[in-house]
This record gives sequence, structure tokens and C-alpha cells, in this order.
Amino acid sequence: MSTRVDKYATTIPDVQSKNVLKASAPKTTHRVEALEKFFGSASAAQDFGAATKGYVLDHLGELLQQFEQKCVENGIQVHWAEDAKEANEIILGICREAAPAGSTIVKAKSMATEEIHLNEHLEAAGFKPVETDLGEFVVQIDGDVPTHIVTPIIHKNRFEVSDSFVREKLGPKTDVPEELAAQARKYLRQKFHEAPIGISGVNFGIAETGRIVLIENEGNSRLSTTMTDTHIAVMGLEKLLPTEADLATFLPLLAGSATNQRITTYCHFISSPRKPGENDGPAAVHLVILDNGRSKILNGPFKDILRCIRCGACLNTCPVYRQVGGHGYQHVYSGPLGAVLAPGLEGVEVYGDLAKASSLCGACEEVCPVRIPIPSMLLKLRDEGYRKKVINDGIPWSLFEMGATRPFLWRSGLTMVPMAGLVPHPLKNAWTGVRELPKREGESFRAWWSKHEK
Repeated sequence: MSTRVDKYATTIPDVQSKNVLKASAPKTTHRVEALEKFFGSASAAQDFGAATKGYVLDHLGELLQQFEQKCVENGIQVHWAEDAKEANEIILGICREAAPAGSTIVKAKSMATEEIHLNEHLEAAGFKPVETDLGEFVVQIDGDVPTHIVTPIIHKNRFEVSDSFVREKLGPKTDVPEELAAQARKYLRQKFHEAPIGISGVNFGIAETGRIVLIENEGNSRLSTTMTDTHIAVMGLEKLLPTEADLATFLPLLAGSATNQRITTYCHFISSPRKPGENDGPAAVHLVILDNGRSKILNGPFKDILRCIRCGACLNTCPVYRQVGGHGYQHVYSGPLGAVLAPGLEGVEVYGDLAKASSLCGACEEVCPVRIPIPSMLLKLRDEGYRKKVINDGIPWSLFEMGATRPFLWRSGLTMVPMAGLVPHPLKNAWTGVRELPKREGESFRAWWSKHEK
């Protein structure tokens, strides 16, 4: 079967593929070094992360109730959204009460708002949403979509960004990253001053205290949540931690896995609206807790995907993602994470083919800070996809069974393997159209065994 990722791989420009590989590979290389500098043992930190998030999922109902109660006590207004439609309606209702139509709304980076396509709904209602994360800003002015959950423009280089800024009249052409950042900063600072409303995501919600935690490296989240009169935070219902003490592990675990840092440049702890005597901060804080299919996943065989803390490590290490980037998955969540989460949220009937966009090498599970068993879940999704006739490779497995169960045929086939690359065949051509045929190296196992057999 040719998946949507396979088809996209045949169209991706070489420069885009190189951009993705160049940006993602070093993060995988330095991940363990960054984590071990902080924790001493990256593996022990991953064990703690997996156990903690596993506990959250097992006790999610009671933790959500505790979290809501604490938020309300702190003065945060909590809203529950069953799906994307309800979430957008809630957010639009808040915006209409807080500001007139046509107002600028500054948005910090949020995959949850990407998931519900919030910008489209805000624009249709007459508001002017402005993405203030540098990567998300570039994506927005280009009419593009993010290709990575942490680094949205991993598929672009500085020359392409400069062309976009020149087109938008943000400044003269330059290939100096610092100058490009300064051009964006000058433009976005004015938007922060204009906007009565700021919207953000949530990295962690602390059940013990009702605290909202945001982490970032650019400062735009701080401006979006403190310079505006109204702050709206959108949180997937799984993004909880039980206690404040858990942050001591999860903040460096997320930063080290995502960007190889000991900790991000900014960590924001939001407990309440602005209090009397305080000079900054919003007068109102709204928290929208989003389900949108998560409860369905929680009660199914792919529950563990909800442990995810959105570090992007599985994308960075995945050989398929490195080759095609995120656009080929055609969903806001891409890579190994998206291959499980997309069909979980939208249905196997719609995104089940993504389970085939994997080599099953296991690298994603190895680097995951919360040890999500992605490869085994992909195998389950493939099985479900076959049963629902969403996946159909068209490969005659009966022939493989015939050869694998008859030693003579199997030995004959192994003898002919070196010539396989020279023989044209429709199945081989379909494979090599989007992949490189592996080169045989060294001697066969049978030849080696015959030399060492006692």
C-alpha cells in the first residue's frame, strides 16, 4: 500500500528534505548528553516520567476534578470542551465579551489551537489573530502549516524566511538570523501593545495547586499572557501533573528532550488573574480544557499515547519523518506521535494508513521521555487497519508463507537475493519509488553459521 506519506515523499523538494534532516538529527545526537548532564541517568528520568504520566492517566478523572477546583479557587474561569466545535464556540464567546470585532489577538505557540483550527474561526468572526512564536509567525504569513510540534519551520531555511519578510515588508533582505529575528520583533511588539486578548497553550497543569505552566525560549508567551487584559489558555485534558514537585523532573526532561537544554529560557507559572496591587497580568484568565477524542483514546488500547509531553524527540529520530517532514502526514500531529494520535483522534478509517509510515526501528520508544511504546501501538493499528480494510499492501503474503515454510525454497531465495536489485518487478518498483533498496553487506547468516557450527 502506498500511504499518504509515501506519496508526499515523491513530491518533496530536496532542499526541504535536507532542511528537516539538518535540523532534526543534531537534537537526537545531543539528547542523552543534555539529560545526563542534569539527571546523571537519562534512563532513570524516563522511568520517572513514564510512571508519573501513567499515574495521571489511571487517575485522570479525580485529578481533573482537583485541578478544576483549585483553578476556580484561584480565580481562573474553567470551561470544558467536548470537541473542537465547542472549544471554538467557547473561545469566540469569550473574545466577543472581552473585545470588539476587528481586535488583534496575540497567540503564543499552541498545538491544541492548531488542532481545533482556531485561527480560521477567529478570522471568520472578524478578529485578527497573530501568531507571535517566530516559527508560527512565519508559517502564518506564508499560509503554511507547522511541520514539527516544537520547531514549526524546521522545513525552511533562513533564505526562505528572509524572502517572506521582504514580501511582507518587514525589512530588507538578509540571511543573518539575528537581523531576521529583529525584524519580526519590531513588528510583533506593536501587536502586543494593540491586543486586548492573548491565547496560549498549556505545557503542564498542576492538579495540586491549579497552576498553569508554560515554557518557551522567545518571551512571546510571557507577553501574550501578561500584556493583555484577557488570557485564554487551551489545554488538552491529559496535560496534568499531580504535584508541583513533579516539575523538578518534567521541566528539564521536556527541555532536554526537545531542544537539548537544561531548562528553557522562560518558565511561566500562572496561578490567577492580576490581583489588587499587581502592576501587570490579565484581569481575567480563562482555561479551556479540551477533550476532542482524548476520552475515547483513554478507554482504548492506545491509551499510553496520552502520556506524551510534546517534546518532538520521536519526530527528530524517526527515519521516515527526517526524510519527508511533517507535511506528508496531513495532520497537525506528525511523525511517530502523529501516526498513533491522528487515527486515535480522527479515526482509523481516516488516518489508519499512517501506521505504515514507519520502519518499526524502535528509535521513537528509545528516545521518548515518558517511554511510550509507539512501535507496539503501530503494530496494533496496522492490524486494526487491515481488519477495517483501510490498509491493504497488495503484497502476496501467501507466497512468503510458502517460501518461509519450505527450507529448499528459502535457501534458493537467499541465493538469489544479490540479483534481486537487477530484476524488474512491480512490487519492487513500488518500494524503490520512495525508498532506497538496502545494500547487502558481508556474508549471509547461514554462511557464517556453517563456519562456526560445532
